[in-house]
Amino acid sequence: MADTLNIENTTERTIHPARNLIGTLRLPGDKSISHRYALLAAMAEGISRFHNFSTGADCSSSLDCVQQLGAKVTRSADTVEVEGCAGVFTPPGTLLDCGNSGSTMRMLSGLLAAQAGDFTLLGDASLNRRPMERVRKPLLEMGASIQLTDGHAPVEIHGAKLHGIEYRTPVPSAQVKTALLFAGLQAAGTTTVSEAVRTRDHGELALRAFGAEIRRTTDSVTITGGQKLHGIEATVPGDMSSAAFFLCAAALFPESSLVLDQLGMNPTRATLLDVLTALGAKISVLNLEENQGELIGSVQLVAPPQGLGSTEISGPLAAQLIDELPVLAAIAPYTRGGIRIRDARELRVKESDRIALVARNLRAMGAEVTEFDDGLDVPGGQELQGAVVDSGGDHRIAMAFAVAALRAAGDTQVLGADAAAISFPEFFHLLEQVTER
Repeated sequence: MADTLNIENTTERTIHPARNLIGTLRLPGDKSISHRYALLAAMAEGISRFHNFSTGADCSSSLDCVQQLGAKVTRSADTVEVEGCAGVFTPPGTLLDCGNSGSTMRMLSGLLAAQAGDFTLLGDASLNRRPMERVRKPLLEMGASIQLTDGHAPVEIHGAKLHGIEYRTPVPSAQVKTALLFAGLQAAGTTTVSEAVRTRDHGELALRAFGAEIRRTTDSVTITGGQKLHGIEATVPGDMSSAAFFLCAAALFPESSLVLDQLGMNPTRATLLDVLTALGAKISVLNLEENQGELIGSVQLVAPPQGLGSTEISGPLAAQLIDELPVLAAIAPYTRGGIRIRDARELRVKESDRIALVARNLRAMGAEVTEFDDGLDVPGGQELQGAVVDSGGDHRIAMAFAVAALRAAGDTQVLGADAAAISFPEFFHLLEQVTER
C-alpha cells in the first residue's frame, strides 16, 4: 500500500506539541445513549426530557429524523425535549436524511419496519457505502419488507406486520441488536437476540428506562412485542468513546493528571480503562452513581512516570474497543513495547477504512507500522515527527491524530479536522483547555 496521502479535505487544524495535560473536564453526552433515547422518546407516549444530550451531528440526525416522523423536538442550550408519537409514526413523504450516522440508519430501520407506510432512509456519501445487509437480513426474517441497493442505502422500507424470531448475530453489533429489539417491541410474540461477544447494552437499558420489560441471560436478550413506552427524564453521561482521546493523550505525558467528571461507566464500555491500566496508567474511579440504569462516575488518570508499556488487543476485546482502537493505535509508537491489534476487521467498514488510514497517517509521521487485514502491529519506542495527516472525513481519525500530534517533534496539520463535529464538536476547544505547552 502506498504511503503517500490522498489529500481530499481542505479544512485543516495545526496541532502544536504539548508538555502535559492537566485539569478537569465534563464531556458532552454519550452518543450511543443519546441516539437510543431520541428514537425511543419519539416512539413513547408523553414528553421526554434529556440533559447533557450529545452535541454531535450524528445525534442531531436522529432528532431530525424523528421530527420528520411526527415527534415534536425542542432543543435548548442544555436540554432536549421530545414529545412522542405514542407508537405511531407518520410517513413524511420525503427522504429521511441520516447524515453520517450509521446508528440512526440501522436502529431507525428496526423501528420503522413495523410501521404502516413507506419510508426511505439515505445518508451522506460515506454512510451510503457502509453495509446495511446485516440489519436487513434479520428484519426480513421477522417479516419486514426492505430493499437495498447492492447491500447499501438507500434503505426502502414498506411497513409490514412482524413476528418474533430467535437470531444470533454473526458479527458483533450493538446497532443490529438494538434494531432487532426495536422491531421486536412491535412484533407478535417474542424476539431473542444472542451474540458470541457481548456488545454495549445501552439499547436494553434504554428500553427498560422507557418501561419495556427485557429478559437477559449471559449471551442473549429477549423482548415481547406489544409493550407501550412512556416518556422519561434522564441525564446522559459523558461519552466514554470521546473520553478515550483525552485519556490517551494524558497517558502520554508522565506529569499529566486529568479528571473527567460525570463520565459513563457502563461495564460494556469501560474496557478502555482496563487497557490503559494494563499499559501502566493509574486510574481512579470516584463518585459512582446510577441514572436510568446507566452508571456515571468521575475518572482520574495519572500517567506512569516510566511511560506506557505494551499490550495486545484481540478477540472479544477488539469488538468491545472498536471505537477506541484508532486512538490506541495512534499513541502506540510512544509506548515502550508497542500495541498489537487483531480481529478488528470491522474497522475497515466504518466511516472510513480506519485500519488503512491509521497506518497511512502513522507512516506520514515517520512511524514503522505493519498493516493486516484485521489489524495493525505498531512497535513502541518510536519518535514521531510533525507532518500532514488526513482524516479521510472520519471524526475518530481526526481526533486520534490530534492526540498523536501532541508528542510529535514539530507541528502537525490535520486535514479534514472539521470531521470531529460528527461526534464531538467541542473536541479541539476542550483539548486546548487542558493542554500545557
